[in-house]
Amino acid sequence: MSEDIARMSAELASNPDSLVFLRLGEELRVAEQHDAALKIASAGVERHATLADARDLLGRVLADAGRLREAQDQWNEAVRLEPRSLGARKGLGFLCFKSGDWDAALDNLEIALSIDPSDKAVVHGLANVRTAVESFEREQGRLSGPNFSGLEGAKDGMLLADDRGRVLGGGIVDNQGQNRSEEVCAQLAGVVQEATRACKMLGLGNWEWIAGEAEANNLHVTRPTETSLLLLVRDRSIPAGRLAIMADKAVASARQWLQEQFG
Repeated sequence: MSEDIARMSAELASNPDSLVFLRLGEELRVAEQHDAALKIASAGVERHATLADARDLLGRVLADAGRLREAQDQWNEAVRLEPRSLGARKGLGFLCFKSGDWDAALDNLEIALSIDPSDKAVVHGLANVRTAVESFEREQGRLSGPNFSGLEGAKDGMLLADDRGRVLGGGIVDNQGQNRSEEVCAQLAGVVQEATRACKMLGLGNWEWIAGEAEANNLHVTRPTETSLLLLVRDRSIPAGRLAIMADKAVASARQWLQEQFG
């Protein structure tokens, strides 16, 4: 037993109501001491039944044990108690994806991303779900591929996504020539959710466009339709005003393509 586990075990024994059980249960889970982790997590939920973090911990322990239905129940309860429970949203996203409920997986992972846009596991999970959904839709003939021919930067500086952040057209390529479209989409969904939340909190109505400046590029995000997003990226030599004009032209093409695809 590690010194940390021993110390936390002693602290919990002296004060059974201590929240140290959350860290202790996680340490035991990571150390693959499954029976001990389950005992600690279960006792924690019994003593702190309305604590979302306790439910999340028990969900993770149960999932490790293959008891997925029980894990889902705990994570659902955690979300009921705290809708922005990062761990529970991630867990439910994984379970929904595994069961083939892709819409629910996207819903949970997108909320998780809005809670912590830097969480690499969430970004990776979203990319996997979106790839699976896109593959299925292409097989069913629901997406025939983008058509941005004639638009400047259509393959390396323009990205069309749906409101879930799935790639619909165009692409973003980094300085090394690697396609980063999926990763950018995952981050873009989080940015848009935060912008929507901020506008609502400030009573500003719906946002129309988002402009950004990076070290090497200027960015412009807008909505061709209510259920789609368009990102343009150009180097810093293209001023924001010029980028907005370019975005207007791209939006017209995007709307036409979306109409042809989805009616």
